[in-house]
Amino acid sequence: MPPDRGPPTQDGQPPEVRDDERADGFRGHPLYDVGEDPDARFTLANERTFLAWIRTSLALVAAGLAVEQLLEFGSHADRLIVALPLMGLGAAAALSSYHHWEQTERAIRLGQALPYSRLPRVLAYGIGLVTIAAAVLVTIDALH
Repeated sequence: MPPDRGPPTQDGQPPEVRDDERADGFRGHPLYDVGEDPDARFTLANERTFLAWIRTSLALVAAGLAVEQLLEFGSHADRLIVALPLMGLGAAAALSSYHHWEQTERAIRLGQALPYSRLPRVLAYGIGLVTIAAAVLVTIDALH
């Protein structure tokens, strides 16, 4: 059970967390010494966003695998044209989400503006292009 820190400070903020009260899992992380401890709600919101990106990446990888295994195109290459970009987008989302989480956490701790992420644009254009490619392949397959 966390120690009772008492009532909020005069400005309504919770009292500061002392170094000896920190969870051991956070010790040694590069963000430990950066800025000041933010309101926990901001850190938790940042973590929820990170987890949403991870869920998105898992969904994209699963969609790519499902396309490869389940779609009935004329050739194996046609399935790969749709499946591989989906899995690549999933990998890109997974690999960049931690970096974005860390940049955002650093900005929150330093009281700076939140960093810009290109990932939503990459995913939107990538999924749009994969959808167009799939529609073209389905149409060609139906015409044969």
